[in-house]
Amino acid sequence: MSKPPASTRQRAYDRVVDACARARGVTQEHKRGFGSGALKVNGRIFAMLASNGDFVVKLPKLRVDELIAAGDGQRFEPGPGRVMKEWLVFSGPTTRWLDLAREACAFVNRAPAKRQ
Repeated sequence: MSKPPASTRQRAYDRVVDACARARGVTQEHKRGFGSGALKVNGRIFAMLASNGDFVVKLPKLRVDELIAAGDGQRFEPGPGRVMKEWLVFSGPTTRWLDLAREACAFVNRAPAKRQ
């Protein structure tokens, strides 16, 4: 499946941001670099539009596995050889982005914070 044009992806992401920003604890990152423009819940990223226009969400590993098996995406790889098990680059239609973002927000909000 080919990606929609960048302007379509940005508009779809803007709709996700507008809808999710109303939820308690949700903010949008405004710094530059990795995660710029990302949606966070209680300071932790749950969805973002990557610099290449990919929609990326954080979900439980089993859910990511399920979506990949259904042909809806692949694991997020922010750098060569650095595959993230709980992050999905979603390749399905933009109409599903909001539902996935809400699912990701709920997951990140209840997941325990990792120790530094």
